[in-house]
Amino acid sequence: MAAREANEGQELKLLGVWSSPFVIRARVALNLKGLAYRYVEDDLNCKSELLLASNPVHTKVPVLLHDGRPVCESRVIVEYVDEAFPANGPRFLPADDPYRRAVARFWASYVDDKLFTTWIPVYNGRTSEDRVEAARQVVAVLEKFEQAFEECSGGKAFFGGDAAGLVDVVLGGFLGWLRASEVMCGVRVIDPAKTPLLAAWADRFAALDGVREVIPDVQRLLEYNKMRRARRGLP
Repeated sequence: MAAREANEGQELKLLGVWSSPFVIRARVALNLKGLAYRYVEDDLNCKSELLLASNPVHTKVPVLLHDGRPVCESRVIVEYVDEAFPANGPRFLPADDPYRRAVARFWASYVDDKLFTTWIPVYNGRTSEDRVEAARQVVAVLEKFEQAFEECSGGKAFFGGDAAGLVDVVLGGFLGWLRASEVMCGVRVIDPAKTPLLAAWADRFAALDGVREVIPDVQRLLEYNKMRRARRGLP
């Protein structure tokens, strides 16, 4: 990864919480671009004045502050970083191919519209049966990404081709929680037997400089989830 000094003279600050897959994808985007930024951990139980002022509409993380100007929503942040710093790191979207950009945006949207909504019952389900069933549905969604990888990668290492692109960053933000889900539910959600291309991609992506530093440890996520469920009265 390039030394993180490409934005010298420009201040970047990211507001987030360590466990959020949406924050993780924003951090990955900044890291892969080789950009220096200050990460500020917020507390969603007692949101900071800076967060409330920076994202008054949704009051959610992540928020990227670029020279004090807020950019909200994780996918917007990823594309913003790509456009604001086109000469740094990989291009997350191909500048010269509108069709490939459209395909990448479709699958990036599918992560949030389908994968995330399918996964939420794994996280919030009341019974173990509910969580296991949700995990099985996650497997079915990930089988779609096996097909997407074959289409988007062109036989190369990443959805973006030779280097990580938009879909890699957006989907990659969930890798920690997908792996934790396997322990939580006893269901192999990224199964090399069912999705060999996706399983190999997950290992490659998680090993990248700038990615491995910010994907949370599975045990830490499990402990966090146990504490969170206890606070909500969930078994």
